[in-house]
Amino acid sequence: MNNIKTVFSIKDLENLSGIKAHTIRIWEKRYQILEPMRTDTNIRLYDTANLQKLLNISFLHEYGYKISKIATYSDNEISDLVKQIISAKNSKNHAINALKMAMMNFDQQLFFNTYDWLAEEKTFREIFISVFLPLLDEIGLLWQTDTITPAHEHFISYLIRQKIILNSEKLQVLNPTKTDKIFVLSLPLNEIHELGLMYLHYEILMAGYKSIYLGESMPVSYLADLKKHFNSIVFVSCLTVKPDREDINAYVREMVNELLEGTNELWFTGRLSSLINQEDFTQKVAVFNSIEDLLVKL
Repeated sequence: MNNIKTVFSIKDLENLSGIKAHTIRIWEKRYQILEPMRTDTNIRLYDTANLQKLLNISFLHEYGYKISKIATYSDNEISDLVKQIISAKNSKNHAINALKMAMMNFDQQLFFNTYDWLAEEKTFREIFISVFLPLLDEIGLLWQTDTITPAHEHFISYLIRQKIILNSEKLQVLNPTKTDKIFVLSLPLNEIHELGLMYLHYEILMAGYKSIYLGESMPVSYLADLKKHFNSIVFVSCLTVKPDREDINAYVREMVNELLEGTNELWFTGRLSSLINQEDFTQKVAVFNSIEDLLVKL
């Protein structure tokens, strides 16, 4: 059965393009930029072609083109103009829109083509920070507003995960060049959002350190076993949805008690890490507002 979403509400278009529904209605009425279908009760519905056109219009509008000018172009002219602009290979917004279309259509070839286009000019760090991270942030909002299903999120997340693994594997065959500390990466119990942590594994390897990736849902007692094998461990964790907000500081306290000895350190990032009360903990507990902030520390 074909479960690809091919019909969208005006709210879906707002969520996917970032253009307010009210603005879309005005543009339709004034410039006839889209051709919605109508239900028997006069509710607007849009097909995939309308979505693609609106994403192109959104791109041109953000690039500085006035909607009155865009409206004078044919669909082919709009598409050609977008292609001309992105030929400089510096348009992250176009890449994000292309990846959204790949997600909506479960089109892995479009994902790979877009990634390959980006990789011609950008490093993997640039692709992840400037394209994948903003895309993942948007996907979280799209999922919350029922614009996409969990299947869409899993599809695109799996493809991004593949790229992280592929780039990390190239580095894992190399011997570490820095031996003053090693990194152990894990997520709390029931925390399954691991793309950020997987990317940090790549960056730590790139920086020349030994990185031990343990992944999701790791009890603190299991982490303590690493102390038998290594000295000067930096334990890194991303807190996205777990532990529960009221349990965050108790979880950090458990990690401090079980893991901090000698020169060991604890590093935290992720949305929930902002709830950590750093004044209650030793200076060996570091909280980073973003992945980019953590990279500065490497």
